[in-house]
Amino acid sequence: MWRKVGFLTAGLLSLASLAMAAEGAGGNLSFFITTVFAAGFGIAIAAFGGAFGQGMAVKSAVEGIARNPEASGKITVTMLIGLAMIESLVIYALVIDLILLYAYPMAKPIAKFLGLEV
Repeated sequence: MWRKVGFLTAGLLSLASLAMAAEGAGGNLSFFITTVFAAGFGIAIAAFGGAFGQGMAVKSAVEGIARNPEASGKITVTMLIGLAMIESLVIYALVIDLILLYAYPMAKPIAKFLGLEV
């Protein structure tokens, strides 16, 4: 499974480099459209991974409680802490995407380098 995720990530990065090459060749894509596209894919992948991880955590917790109902309190507390940590990773991805979209510090120098007007 991780091999598929790696291939997907490499494919997305190669698409971004093709979009930047098209911009240099006089295409109508800009750096900012590519940034928005990358941010959208970034949060989509983060949300999918977080949802998958949370689903697996809840599944395992429910199976553990079904096997040993006396330990349900400890399992539930551990599961909730784990869910909070998984969700924090998705929130970090959202923060990075918002930085890319609204406060990207290198936007002006890169746009100037590419010959785009800011």
